Amino acid sequence: MRERGSGVWAVCAVVAAALFWSSSYAVTKRVLEDVGPLTTGAVRFTLAALLLGVAVRLNRRRPARPDAHRRRQLYLSGFLGITVYFVLENVGVDLSTASDASLIVATYPLMTMLLELGVFRARMPLPRVTGVLLAALGAFLVVRNGAQVGGSSRWTGDVLLLLGGLAWAGYNVLGKRASAGRDAMSVTYHQTLAGAAGFLLASLLEAGDWRMPGATASYLLGYLAVACSVGGFLLYNYGLRRMPSSVAVNILNLVPVFGVIGAVVINGESIRPAQAAGGAVIVAGVALSMVERGRGATARPDGSEHEPCEPPTTRAGTAAGPVPDEPVTTAPFRSARGGPRSP
Repeated sequence: MRERGSGVWAVCAVVAAALFWSSSYAVTKRVLEDVGPLTTGAVRFTLAALLLGVAVRLNRRRPARPDAHRRRQLYLSGFLGITVYFVLENVGVDLSTASDASLIVATYPLMTMLLELGVFRARMPLPRVTGVLLAALGAFLVVRNGAQVGGSSRWTGDVLLLLGGLAWAGYNVLGKRASAGRDAMSVTYHQTLAGAAGFLLASLLEAGDWRMPGATASYLLGYLAVACSVGGFLLYNYGLRRMPSSVAVNILNLVPVFGVIGAVVINGESIRPAQAAGGAVIVAGVALSMVERGRGATARPDGSEHEPCEPPTTRAGTAAGPVPDEPVTTAPFRSARGGPRSP
């Protein structure tokens, strides 16, 4: 009975994380009306780093500080997965739409999977190949729709979001070794610290446009930092430790669905048939790519799977994300199979 209750709470936690991360695109779109994309990232991740720093200090079972080599790896992965990724994402969302972002981000797990194939020679069974091709087709439909409806600006934004997926994939692969054997809170703190520092430097480019944001933008920035960058990670990591990662990743396929709903409700965006069709194809491709994993995975006592190609970032809580959206956290797109952040 206790195991069943724990499993229900784990599922609820991952669904809540997906909801937080999916909402970040629509919320970011609103914030960008008052605050520049680089400044938005700087404020968001500085707040997140401060909160995580306090949490790490208050942890009675605080692990030993990583050695200098490991810290460099963590800082580099944090810069790539937070600063580089979110610069591309925030600028992309600014030029495009929140609904496009929600749908395109669904391809990120597959980008990571392809990069792992090249770097680690990971196995790529037929269902996964078919899923990759379907998701690529869906992304093409979404981007093509953006070019037809929004012109060159929206097309550029969609392309930047796709490039963000490549940065996210690199973050996952780099974080594979950097997070091995480390607890999720400590890893995420060091990565967020580096990402926030990179964003603070980048935000100086917008110094001439700095002004005090309005009350709404301030509240939404707090939401991005607390709910999406910190809360989403904690919820996802709680669920991930109590279920196979393939189950968690499949739940995170709800992110584009929630994201489009949020774009319609929060920003009043309209969804065209071609865009909806592209999103449906992306979700179908992601789901198909997970079919083989669900059949072959063997659960460990901690709820993770034993797979030769499964990166430690999935279990350590570093691979966001993205969010995801959360790159600073165990986001939907943070592992080779999809387990980021948000934005």
